[in-house]
Amino acid sequence: QVQLVESGGGLVQAGGSLRLSCAASGRIFSINTMNWYRQAPGKQRDLVAAITSGGSTNYADSVKGRFTISRDNAKNMVYLQMNSLKPEDAAVYVCSAEILRTRFSYSQVYWGQGTQVTVSS
Repeated sequence: QVQLVESGGGLVQAGGSLRLSCAASGRIFSINTMNWYRQAPGKQRDLVAAITSGGSTNYADSVKGRFTISRDNAKNMVYLQMNSLKPEDAAVYVCSAEILRTRFSYSQVYWGQGTQVTVSS
């Protein structure tokens, strides 16, 4: 079984910073792309940032220059450093990862439960 568990969410004032973490555990052979999504109430889930196993990154236009995604391959973790937070960044942030459980298996996308980020104006 594979689990993704997020942490680091909370309440922050506009202009502040938070660092989210996501830990993958279980039977894992390798992890390809790791992503952060967010979903605000009544809105669709949107991709915030992605990072490949080689470290290439991609960001939503709305967070470029403010958010930084990184990963620790040895620990099977992905992080999201969020700076200059705005009220519109408030959402549940969810991590996902494309994981191979064995050398011979196909990759599968796993999701965490999410962590709430609230930004007060």
